[in-house]
Amino acid sequence: MKPAFHTRRAFAAAGAAFAALAPRAPAFAQSQSVTRFIVGASAGGPVEAYARVIADHMQRTLGSTIIVEVRPGANGSLAAQVVADAPADGRTVWIGTQSMIEINPLVYPGLRWGAEDFTVLMKGLEGPIGLVAHPSAPAKTLAELVAWAKANPGRLSISSYSPGTPGHFLCVQLNERFGLDLVHVPYRGSAPQVTDLMAGQVLIGFTQLPGVLSQIAAGAIRAVATTGAARFAALPDVPTFTELGYPDFLASVWYGIIVRVNTPEDIQTGIVAAAALAHADPKVRDLLKAQGLDIAASTGPAMRAQVRQGIERWSRIVKATGFRAAD
Repeated sequence: MKPAFHTRRAFAAAGAAFAALAPRAPAFAQSQSVTRFIVGASAGGPVEAYARVIADHMQRTLGSTIIVEVRPGANGSLAAQVVADAPADGRTVWIGTQSMIEINPLVYPGLRWGAEDFTVLMKGLEGPIGLVAHPSAPAKTLAELVAWAKANPGRLSISSYSPGTPGHFLCVQLNERFGLDLVHVPYRGSAPQVTDLMAGQVLIGFTQLPGVLSQIAAGAIRAVATTGAARFAALPDVPTFTELGYPDFLASVWYGIIVRVNTPEDIQTGIVAAAALAHADPKVRDLLKAQGLDIAASTGPAMRAQVRQGIERWSRIVKATGFRAAD
């Protein structure tokens, strides 16, 4: 039996939005159909939270039980493989990120899948990356940070939240763009990076902003610049690289809904329709905004073109650095 994505039920009015992120035990035997949302990130993180919020709303719309499975490992590549190995019937959906689909195939040798094996149906949440510093750093602006780094060649380090991510390659780009000699320190996640930034173990970093908004508000971390096309709503006083004259630093992180290529069009249409209803629900929007990213809900050819452009951009940078995930 096909999932009910193409039936009238797929477009019925949505029920109440997700009230809590705690998982519930659905009655699998009684469900008309079961769809799996495969999360390519660690349990308890923002990607899983996003998946659970939209899954609850979408299953009410679709009449199809949706279970969320967390499959961390290799920056989401293991989750991608689960979806790549499943039938292209819309019942196994990848909740992934920009980094996973645009960069992983470029840096993980031996992957059995590529970006061409998937279709990004929707970009749900999006936000810029932030260049941040410890308050003790004698740099409140980008110009001051560059001058400080040039005055201390080889003596300062810059952190990223994970190797092989936009944060990592922005560190490389900063060195190249301004002729700096900052030593790159990659972390295995945002949490340890933020901990060391707060402690002053590392003084500069490119980080995912949702994980540091409260620390920035408290003055424990200073935001220097962001990589968005416009100022980040949560940090209206922090300039973008673009407005400072460096549009080549435009970058973002996003979470999205991804399916196997060749998934039937009617099923894709049903998933997108249900996801759009979820992202438009005021209660869901409140839950999603709490994650510190902007609701994008971008779909269609423009979204797929953005992915292609992202792959082209990161491909040039990865090639220039020679980075591989085993490094």
